[in-house]
Amino acid sequence: MNKNDRWAFAGMVLLIAVFPGIALKVKPISHYVDVMIFAGIFSLVSLGLCMLMGYAGQVSMAQAAFFGIGAYSSGILTSRLGWNPWMAMPAGAALSALVAWIIGVPALRLKGHYLAMATLGFGVIVHIVLGEEVKWTGGPSGMVDIPGLKIGGWKLISEVAWYYMIWAVVFLALLFCLHVIHSRVGRGLRAIHEEEMAAESMGVPTARYKVQIFVFSAILSALAGSFYTHYVTCLNPGSFNLMWSIRFVLMVMVGGMQSLWGAILGAVLLTFAGNEWLQVFSDYEILVYGAMLLCVALFLPGGMVSLIPKAIGIFQNVQTSLYKR
Repeated sequence: MNKNDRWAFAGMVLLIAVFPGIALKVKPISHYVDVMIFAGIFSLVSLGLCMLMGYAGQVSMAQAAFFGIGAYSSGILTSRLGWNPWMAMPAGAALSALVAWIIGVPALRLKGHYLAMATLGFGVIVHIVLGEEVKWTGGPSGMVDIPGLKIGGWKLISEVAWYYMIWAVVFLALLFCLHVIHSRVGRGLRAIHEEEMAAESMGVPTARYKVQIFVFSAILSALAGSFYTHYVTCLNPGSFNLMWSIRFVLMVMVGGMQSLWGAILGAVLLTFAGNEWLQVFSDYEILVYGAMLLCVALFLPGGMVSLIPKAIGIFQNVQTSLYKR
């Protein structure tokens, strides 16, 4: 990590640490702790997708599928087979990684919209399987009575406990991603994004890196799905359809495609938008998200994080002009 990343990381940790204490004291926003739990879960997905799309330049519309594989793996292993949730979660991540490797090896030979269509097709297949495999997944009725998480003998019941646990996992994932992008592998991923043929001619193992980052993004999505399962303790295939893949892509684009900080910012903003601010437009959900995607692509291609340097520059200019006076 560089100096800016360290300061940003410390600032985010401080902000996340004090948020529940502030929100719970103000009754109208006390439920924001619950919203931030979902924002943390979705941040895991957006971090993996940022690494895949923003740094490696590979388009994926299958993150909801991997999210669902992790969720249903944990749900089935714990509620049907009696596994401990902490054992079921890595099992779900391993299954997701295996599936990602199987489809990633041939699919990642494609580029651009062809790759997007291939991953979109896989996502649709997974959604159909989750809805039709009634014996294991419960079909359209979903699954209930999924156990929660325990740490030792302490059961995670309170929202505050879940909040701190989820965001601790997000920070661990963020630290890992930051170290990757500042390493030789990260430089290779950025080279693939800029020009794959040139990167390969310079000795970058492009095929291996593309598959590895695809598998890594699937693992983060599956872990997010497992946490989601044990938090809500029920599942429905509707939570893992194509619309959710679009939301995850939009989270990364709104926050900033080539910024891990933007991925988290986008996840938080879109979670609040979907749960709080845009409820009045729920019947026009696709239109609203489509308009957001179009506006970001046209007017803010760098995402929300691109506004931060501009805001700092304006502040410095104002400060300088006031000092001269």
